[in-house]
Amino acid sequence: MTVDRRQFLHAAVAASSTFAFAKQPAAAIEPIQRNGKPHLRLSIAAYSYRKYLDLKAKPQPTMTLEDFAEIAAGLDLDAIEPTGYYFAETTPEYLARLKGKCTRLGLDISGSAVGNNFCISDPAKLKEQIAHVKKWTEHTSLLGGKALRVFAGNVEKGDTEEKARARCIEALQECCDHAAKFGVFMALENHGGIVTTADQLLSIVKAVKHDWFGVNLDTGNFHSADPYADLEKLVPYAVNVQIKTEIVRANKQKEDADLKRLIDMLKQGGYRGYVALEYEAAEEPKTAIPKHIETLKKLVG
Repeated sequence: MTVDRRQFLHAAVAASSTFAFAKQPAAAIEPIQRNGKPHLRLSIAAYSYRKYLDLKAKPQPTMTLEDFAEIAAGLDLDAIEPTGYYFAETTPEYLARLKGKCTRLGLDISGSAVGNNFCISDPAKLKEQIAHVKKWTEHTSLLGGKALRVFAGNVEKGDTEEKARARCIEALQECCDHAAKFGVFMALENHGGIVTTADQLLSIVKAVKHDWFGVNLDTGNFHSADPYADLEKLVPYAVNVQIKTEIVRANKQKEDADLKRLIDMLKQGGYRGYVALEYEAAEEPKTAIPKHIETLKKLVG
């Protein structure tokens, strides 16, 4: 075949535009093939302790990523997710030290996360976003992480969702090609913007269709009439899960998430992988997180 990849991607996007807003439930790439029984391993996202890890805190943060790893070990977790925002340095030497620290504590690094926007219309700025994600793919690989959480982005003023989605798809494809060299999954999070709904996100999953691409399933990010039904659509394509203790239905206040229902959903979908608690509720994290971890341990079994 002599079809140019750019032409192919734009054709895929055009097809997905109708797909994304169809009344019937969206189809997508083939679900991830998983052998054996469901197997859930608990991790915790550094974002859960953001007020302590914030690098902008004065005179300095009260918690380091090494401290965070110690806390996770004390909670008897399987892994941590050290989010990109909280790295004071990213030299190979520092990444090796953090990985070694986790190894000595018996912890895996489930992955990392980086802030990005693949909807940007300025070619030079979009290129910078792609380079940023590629660099963090390499950092994640050095840490031994399995996946890098990435974002789609928001439609700029004066732009259209169709054009923004096309740029996002092409950027993801390029990043997945790079990630394949380092053994790291690109995990696209359902995080508003052009992936506000399950069907919007699945339209991108279908268009990218890469062996090193999947969904980061964030259980608190759908604000629809039935978030649980939307989340269930994505379980077959999840390569990483962020579990939150609250959900928000359309036009309603926050409510406690049904953690049992969420864990059962993952088990019924045959999910095998990390489930990272990303705590965002109002209660003091150091008090609340241990309680939620104990609940999750019982549910995971």
